Amino acid sequence: MLRSILAVSFAYLASTTPVIANNERPNIVLILADDLGYSDLASYGSEIETPHIDALADAGVRFTNYHTAASCAPTRSMLLTGVDSHRNGVPNIPEMLPQDQLEHDNYKGVLNRNVATVASILQSSGYHTYMTGKWHLGKEQDNLPYVRGFERTFAMGDSGADNWEKKPYIPIYKDAFWTSDGKQTDLPEDFYSSEFLIDKMIEFIDRNKGDAQPFFAYVPFQAVHIPVQAPQEFIDKYMNTYREGWQILREQRQRRIKDLGIVSQDTEMVSMSTTGDWDSQDEETKKYQSKRMAVYAGMVDAMDHHIGRLIAYLKETGQYDNTIFIFTSDNGSEPSGADRVPSAISNAIMKRSQGYTGEYETLGLKGSMNSMGPSFASASASPLSFYKFYAGEGGMRVPLIISGKGISRDAAWQRSFSYVTDITPTILDLTSVSHPGQFFGGRHIEQMIGKSLVPLLNKMTDRVYGANETVGYELGGNKVLFQGNYKLVYNIGPVGDNQWHLYDIDKDPGETKDLAPSDSKRFQSMLNAYQRYAEANNVIPVPEGYNQYQQLALNGLRTIARENILLFLLTIAVLVPFMLYARSHGKRRQ
Repeated sequence: MLRSILAVSFAYLASTTPVIANNERPNIVLILADDLGYSDLASYGSEIETPHIDALADAGVRFTNYHTAASCAPTRSMLLTGVDSHRNGVPNIPEMLPQDQLEHDNYKGVLNRNVATVASILQSSGYHTYMTGKWHLGKEQDNLPYVRGFERTFAMGDSGADNWEKKPYIPIYKDAFWTSDGKQTDLPEDFYSSEFLIDKMIEFIDRNKGDAQPFFAYVPFQAVHIPVQAPQEFIDKYMNTYREGWQILREQRQRRIKDLGIVSQDTEMVSMSTTGDWDSQDEETKKYQSKRMAVYAGMVDAMDHHIGRLIAYLKETGQYDNTIFIFTSDNGSEPSGADRVPSAISNAIMKRSQGYTGEYETLGLKGSMNSMGPSFASASASPLSFYKFYAGEGGMRVPLIISGKGISRDAAWQRSFSYVTDITPTILDLTSVSHPGQFFGGRHIEQMIGKSLVPLLNKMTDRVYGANETVGYELGGNKVLFQGNYKLVYNIGPVGDNQWHLYDIDKDPGETKDLAPSDSKRFQSMLNAYQRYAEANNVIPVPEGYNQYQQLALNGLRTIARENILLFLLTIAVLVPFMLYARSHGKRRQ
């Protein structure tokens, strides 16, 4: 059986010289951080200690111009299929889909049956396939990862959950939806998400160790999605790090990222309108905000620590040398939560409705609700503009590291454009497994639009997308067309200005110089190309005045009202401040 599988697999003829140097198929470890900003790793300019991820970066290839969707579920759907999110069923997270969009078949917010996951394809080619972490692509029984190609799973189905115990992080969820091999399950008493997910992955890999079959291990962490939480020893390391505030931090990271050569020395950056003035904050607010960021840094550090445990296990068991690691993030930094100290009233409401508190002393520990806020989120994305949800570079450009067996440091930096749909074809190329074509599992499937990045890893080319090729994108009314070094972008309010802009994101990744007025011919050509993309992929416009936070609240209230009127009233008390905050913030810049 294995011999026949290998024969079929190695019959795959890539369009490039394969990275694999021998006939032993590599293991693949795909690690996905949640809401990690562009400069949140030391290897991408951060002050946060991430030695294990940085070691992978130093031994492999760092991509500096890699883009995802600006929200979690659409990224995950494209990451695992190579298919555009408007064709795979997840053009937005289901929690933020307007009612009129939900009427369309390609707007359900869950992975449809017209795509094959990379896990399914690898599984059918003789790979063990494992997943531990956040799924968020459907909670229906026939849409859980256990039946979408993963042999063993321990998965969380919602947009997020608590990192210390089994409970939801926002009241739109009745419970935290954790499953083990397709069945709802509980969590251990000593649970901390990053530690537990690695424990389970090691358990899965170890069970089949030595049976001659390679494995595909997918670890989508909860870190650093809200609630931002970390063990005390990781928080303590950063308690004095952020006392100068978010503006200084954004500038420090800009300098470091330039010195690393990730962006050019003349790269400029904008000041976000949602970033407060640190010097105008009172001392209590400064103390509170700096600890919020310390918890965030501790959560990133803890994730790296546990990734190090997985790497150590693979080395100890002799599997490391035959493993390729892919590390990335699902989108840019998360801006939710206002830059203020929670009042006694808001703490009481949170504790009553969700069992959380925002008190300073326990910030980041069990029972704590914590987020980074929009001001530190802009520093996390430095030197880019915008952040999660929006189509600015800070929402879409994230780290990507590929390292391990057969990956040469000769191509240590990759500066050409790449996109999230490229990950599945890259994995198939690295494993010498061919895509099944038009049919898989007895059904017709969508074709991949992504491209293998192997030619870049091999230094056979300096770009996989031609200068005239286009990649379209839309999420919640935010729109993009990439072509060569150029990006046509439209960001909705309240942070965006509801206008089209044109940038050269190779020379100007900070999106500071709008080229639309001076290059009207290119602007119009790319605008026409975007319209063709939208029509070809059945992109449904959002309703006029659409606001993602308000839609989240409305959808959540509808669900809760059907089940519990008291919880409905408490949820209003929790979510209304977020809606008012979103409404109060206008354009990013005048």
